Amino acid sequence: METTLPISAHAPLPRKERIQLLDAIRGIAVLGILLMNITGQGQAGQLYDTMDVRLPLTGANFYAWAGEMFFFEGTMRGLFSILFGAGTLLLINRLQKKNQGLVPADIYYRRLLWLLVFGLINAFIFLWPGDILYSYAVAGLLLFPFRNLSATKLLVAAFIVLVIASYFDNRNMYDKKEVIVKGREAEKLSAQNKPLTDEQKEFLGKWSDFRKNGSKDSLPARLAEEEKKIVGKNYAEVFKVYKNYNVRNQSFGFYAFIIWDVLLFFFIGMAVYKSGFLTGDKSTGLYVLVAVVGIGVGLLISYYDLSLNYRLQFDRVAIREQQVFDFYAVRRVFLSLGYLSLLSLLYKTIAGKKVLGAFAPLGQMAFTNYLLQSIITSIYFYGFHKFATLQRYELYYVVAAIWVFEFIFSTIWLRYFSFGPFEWIWRSLTYWKRFGIRRRDTSVPTI
Repeated sequence: METTLPISAHAPLPRKERIQLLDAIRGIAVLGILLMNITGQGQAGQLYDTMDVRLPLTGANFYAWAGEMFFFEGTMRGLFSILFGAGTLLLINRLQKKNQGLVPADIYYRRLLWLLVFGLINAFIFLWPGDILYSYAVAGLLLFPFRNLSATKLLVAAFIVLVIASYFDNRNMYDKKEVIVKGREAEKLSAQNKPLTDEQKEFLGKWSDFRKNGSKDSLPARLAEEEKKIVGKNYAEVFKVYKNYNVRNQSFGFYAFIIWDVLLFFFIGMAVYKSGFLTGDKSTGLYVLVAVVGIGVGLLISYYDLSLNYRLQFDRVAIREQQVFDFYAVRRVFLSLGYLSLLSLLYKTIAGKKVLGAFAPLGQMAFTNYLLQSIITSIYFYGFHKFATLQRYELYYVVAAIWVFEFIFSTIWLRYFSFGPFEWIWRSLTYWKRFGIRRRDTSVPTI
């Protein structure tokens, strides 16, 4: 039997009912995501967190790398994921108030399945090899059963996922340590013409591959090889390069790493929303405490990681030898919550509320702006053959131009339309019905 949705389920969410702070933070996060993603679009993927050793490791490129990795690496995505988790509860709560039975679950899961499709389009058509929509969709399928948990239980769930994520990060690190130690032992025996066991032969092969793909001496050649596959190539050729990467990223990469990363911040987002922390309902003292501790601890870990990488000139073999514990997931949690608290504090002031409010249109159109970033950068770097032509600091000129465009576009668009263009397509597909989009229309579903 077909389920008929009440008129109220189709009505756009009035502006007075929107939580402007969430829109503002989401807008800042989507801009910050571009700041991190731009290297993955404009340069060899290996340069995402590594400086180009073919160039001087000082000057503008150093400050661009250090500033980006010290303050923002992983944290903008963390904020974005927190807000997705919170948005999940907002959506489900509103659907359950307006509908009975299976309707809320029906809408929720259809929405995620279409998000999965958009993730595939973003990765394989728009050619962004770091797409997060697919991962959000798959991980989001698991959230519905957790909707009624208390904030405390959701934080417990987040802590369990944090332990799991840290375990996999560190297991990978110590696997590499074992490869280095046993591989060198096997290499020494081989040089002495001594027979090797099957296990020793296996470690010798792994050690050879790791040294070839991880040492600083091999980095220039690896970068040149990756650039050669894309520089000057047409769309079909670039597609072939990224196709294999995206398949691995959305299969093995997702289940080995990304799912824990995403679920961790989803649960945090659901918890901080349910507790009232995300909506600014807690005391100023609590926000100050979380901001100081979160940012302080997070930046301390960032400094340790960056100084180790820079001192060893991005030699992954040497880094693995000296690294004792991988704090990647822990650092992101501290920094993301610290920034979230800082923005909440600013929003409590008159001036801060006014400044942050300017980012709200970007947040209301975060889905459109995220996809636009992939479209624009793909056209620029692949269509106009600008890939690998800009140094790291020069990529930020492109970032600034896109920021300005999206800021102006979002502000003007929402004066005339209820939702961004991709938000409208997503909603229409979810309900399998074409809805009006102009602001005077009242037939747009809020999802």
